[in-house]
Amino acid sequence: MRIDRLLVRLRFVRTRSLAQRLIGSGHLRCNGTRVVRPSHSVAPGDVVTLPLGGAVKLVEVVTLPARRGPAAEAQACYRMLDGHGQSAIAAGEDSATKGNSPP
Repeated sequence: MRIDRLLVRLRFVRTRSLAQRLIGSGHLRCNGTRVVRPSHSVAPGDVVTLPLGGAVKLVEVVTLPARRGPAAEAQACYRMLDGHGQSAIAAGEDSATKGNSPP
């Protein structure tokens, strides 16, 4: 499935044009690789990194949705890998220095 359609069907963006704009910004990644085209193929098991708002969301695609349905149906198709919805990158933390701050 195309990544722009996936973003719409999983309800991360409202329209395909907004999904294409997000992809065009150059910050979207799939399995650690920058996505540069809306036609990038996504399969179950892929990990998508989404910069949405002030947070970075890590999402594992569990199944491909057949349609843009209700939110509960869309949420059943993916699993959040970062429980708080904000990775260390978005928070400005460095994992190497985390916990090593002076008293």
